[in-house]
Amino acid sequence: MGPLPPFGIIAKNLRAGSIIPFLGAGASLGTGLADSVFKSPPTGRELARLLGSVANFPYEAAEANADLGQIASYYQEAEDRLGLVQLLDQTFDQSFDPQPLHFLLADQGPLLIVTTNYDDLIEEALRRRNRTFHLVVHPTDRLDLAASVLWWKPGEATPSAFHPSDLPLSLTDTTIIYKMHGSVDRSPGKAWSSFVVTEEDYVDFLARMAGQAAIPANFKVQFMTSRFLFLGYGLRDWNLRVLLKTIRSSSRSISGRDAANDDQGPHGPSSDHVPRLQPAASPLEGLRSWAIQMKPHWLETLLWRNRGVNIYDMSLDAFTAQLSEWLTRA
Repeated sequence: MGPLPPFGIIAKNLRAGSIIPFLGAGASLGTGLADSVFKSPPTGRELARLLGSVANFPYEAAEANADLGQIASYYQEAEDRLGLVQLLDQTFDQSFDPQPLHFLLADQGPLLIVTTNYDDLIEEALRRRNRTFHLVVHPTDRLDLAASVLWWKPGEATPSAFHPSDLPLSLTDTTIIYKMHGSVDRSPGKAWSSFVVTEEDYVDFLARMAGQAAIPANFKVQFMTSRFLFLGYGLRDWNLRVLLKTIRSSSRSISGRDAANDDQGPHGPSSDHVPRLQPAASPLEGLRSWAIQMKPHWLETLLWRNRGVNIYDMSLDAFTAQLSEWLTRA
């Protein structure tokens, strides 16, 4: 058995709001309604299996490691984008129950919570705790809004669209949920469902991130000064590795621009102006972060370590239970 996570340190940072929980598919696993197609939101592997089965994906002709992006791309070519979105809507429009981890995060705050999940479990946990929250989603399936993010203010049913650099939202006294890969819309009209799921979706989204046109500017500042807590992720997924690298690069660019601006006097650079010391370029470079993953592969351990992240071999249920105990201490 390896070392245990530093629960006291993580609890301290959660209370201070200086941790950004980063939720992957593993964070949503649990038991939901007995008559659901899935008892909990499907993992990427389960969703790939569903799409492959419906579209009769030719596994015998594919590489052994065909992933969700490849199979979703095949499904879209076999039917069309509308059919793919409708099937994803049907799959995730279920009354799944939030897990203890979701309630633990809902009881903290305010926090910036980042997730690549399509489900609404963290939102539901906050609702059940009578906690208000902001919701920010990338609208992949609205071509007219492709360069925007959607912002639902607390309690509002309809979002407002903003260019990421213009989103007037930063972490203050209300939790923010930032859904990077879209989200299911469970309202009757389903006007806002959006999914980053095919290989083409990932390429488009990562290209926007590389061009620093995806992540809201105020969130980049939060990334730069916070630690990450990765829950339900494995780093063998290349999409996540590129995502983390881009976050690090974009945070560094924010720091560089701030430093340059600080050196400017009212009429340009000033020789007697002393620039302010800048915070660490990103949580993945200057601040220690943590990941919880059951039985990580040796390669994942190496990849996490190279990104300044300590990984701990523990189930999320056990981690949540022990962290809850630490959070109840004075």
